[in-house]
Amino acid sequence: MRTAILALAVLGLAAGCGGEAPQPAASAPAPADPAHERVAQDWPLPATMPGSAMPDLVSVGGSRLLLSWIHSPPGRRPALQFSSYDPAGLRWETAPVTIAVGASMVVNWADTPHIQASHDGALWVHWLQKTGASPHAYDVMLATSRDGGRSWSTPVRPHDDGTPTGHGFVSMWPQPGGGLGLAWLDGRNTAPAAASADDAQVATGEAGGDAHGADHDGPAHASAGAMALRATGVDAGLRLAPGVEIDARVCDCCQTSAALTARGPLLVYRGRSDGEVRDILATRLDGEAWTRPAPVHADGWTTAACPVNGPAVAAQGDAAVVAWYTEAAGQPEVRIARSDDAGDHFAAPVVVDAGEAVLGRVAVALDEGQAWLLWLREEGEGQGLWLSRRSPDLAREYQRLRVATLDGRGRATGFPKLALAAGVAHVVWTDVDRGAPVLRGARIVAR
Repeated sequence: MRTAILALAVLGLAAGCGGEAPQPAASAPAPADPAHERVAQDWPLPATMPGSAMPDLVSVGGSRLLLSWIHSPPGRRPALQFSSYDPAGLRWETAPVTIAVGASMVVNWADTPHIQASHDGALWVHWLQKTGASPHAYDVMLATSRDGGRSWSTPVRPHDDGTPTGHGFVSMWPQPGGGLGLAWLDGRNTAPAAASADDAQVATGEAGGDAHGADHDGPAHASAGAMALRATGVDAGLRLAPGVEIDARVCDCCQTSAALTARGPLLVYRGRSDGEVRDILATRLDGEAWTRPAPVHADGWTTAACPVNGPAVAAQGDAAVVAWYTEAAGQPEVRIARSDDAGDHFAAPVVVDAGEAVLGRVAVALDEGQAWLLWLREEGEGQGLWLSRRSPDLAREYQRLRVATLDGRGRATGFPKLALAAGVAHVVWTDVDRGAPVLRGARIVAR
């Protein structure tokens, strides 16, 4: 891994109004304020052992970071671990803490555990656990800690269907006053043999041959019931609210993403129409009910295979940005769009990157001064981890930075993560070192 220390040429991308087509990249002058340029610096992580992969990274109030990952060395049971970081003190507050260990834990490069903090100070994590002989039979397990992660509750399942089918691709958000909200892809309506998550490549260190996804839910499963999107809430005592079905037919193995707006949690995911259109949809929990899912943009990407490449959302007040991967224009693209009304409507997307090298696997963040977008490219000299720093309205690109060049290829590098704290962007990703997965980190700081 080689971390970049210089910003690359700045590209300006103009965003159009809601009915226009996505805007292509175009040349533009340098940023108006060069003092706001940022560069990537190495960020040493507590997960130093080979076999660490599948990170999650979240910001707690902008003053603390939570990092989780799975440590899965050869010949040993996988372990879900976490640590917390003080960005003001530039120090990790805890050594790696093991939350759960087990041979039945699902280790999947695309369907990864997540960590979150609720408003009452509790920590929450989820992971996946096998529940039957079928590779598609696994459940979401949810646990909480009320002592900063030193001890964890007995896990519960947020779903009660009891079917030997897939449940995963979870998003979590803090509920007002305490407790947690979560959404997941739910396979209760699928036949036991129907594929739901990425069934062929569960080893985090394996590099796949396909750059842009895999066929996980094509015509071979057309006769099976569809994967659905469901949600529920859980209080501090791990008591579950009744689950609700948000969408009865969604893309089987793309990540979901959620962010808190001033009007409630905004949830984005990849839909799946009867005609196999795989566009990104958005819905918001408006009081007690979820709004009718609507396209972030009508890309019209039709494909019979799940691209294993979900969207990412970030929000601040009523503003929200969503980034995603698509091949609607006939080639791989990364797009980003903004909403000023908590996700009810989105402006036309900006095409941030396009071409056969684009892998996607996006992450986003948003603050008062800028929007941040992270994505991967499969390049000749190694995978490139790229960051675009844009004006809040996305109309102007302040900076484009190659954060790192990775030694891993294909699926071995998983999905990078991005979080803001103390005015600094923090990035975590999986790489490969001498055949074993390893975690790397970088801080994007002012020059």
